[in-house]
Amino acid sequence: MLSKRIIPCLDVKGGRVVKGVNFVNLLDAGDPVDNAVFYDQEGADELTFLDITASSDRRRIILEMVEKVAAVIHIPFCVGGGISSALEVGYILEKGADKVSMNTAAFNHPNVIEESSRIYGSQCIVVAIDAKFNEAKKYFEVFLHGGRTPTGYDAIMWAQKAEELGAGEILLTSMDRDGTKQGYDLGLTRAIADAVQIPVIASGGVGNPNDMYDGLSVGQADAVLAASIFHFREYSIREVKEFLQAKGLPIRMLHQWNRL
Repeated sequence: MLSKRIIPCLDVKGGRVVKGVNFVNLLDAGDPVDNAVFYDQEGADELTFLDITASSDRRRIILEMVEKVAAVIHIPFCVGGGISSALEVGYILEKGADKVSMNTAAFNHPNVIEESSRIYGSQCIVVAIDAKFNEAKKYFEVFLHGGRTPTGYDAIMWAQKAEELGAGEILLTSMDRDGTKQGYDLGLTRAIADAVQIPVIASGGVGNPNDMYDGLSVGQADAVLAASIFHFREYSIREVKEFLQAKGLPIRMLHQWNRL
């Protein structure tokens, strides 16, 4: 069985890491490069860097920041925000990222997924899905532009379509749970995990290590993303990994911990 992954997320706006609730009320959480170094040394399995206003503001990723972050870490690194073409995917990978995450452009122009995965390999292509439960229609609806634009499209159907087009991974965020610390939306996570064969990263709502355990076990996610509990030092990567390992999940631990 493959190891489950713990992934801190760096949401960046205006060159600073931020964290909010339900995609709004953003609080400053530090410098992205400093945070990247910290999590690399802490033993994170991967790092995700998202320019959260790149799509809505019609801006491209700040390539210089990507290059600086990639230069100081030794773990896999995913970058997303405002990427709209296979050419831009290439720019991000050239600057040192291992993966590229696409959301708005992937939905509006699905051929970007197909072309990018063909050129660079599906392992590089992550399709991010921001979903919110639609009470009237009783399904999880896909939202674009950092959660600002409803699409009327079912999240499960979109995840399956993204996989068919060549996505190598799904980054799934529950907008209803984002920043609430009420735990991942296990219904949404499990539904997507059951619907696709590619790895699913659960995001949105983690408040403690047990929420991560639920996301990986009940939700059947392959990895869990977290921001505020790490950014504000409520829990360390080590604490989370030791907890999950004790619960019987396959977790990759730092070798040096065993020597302490």
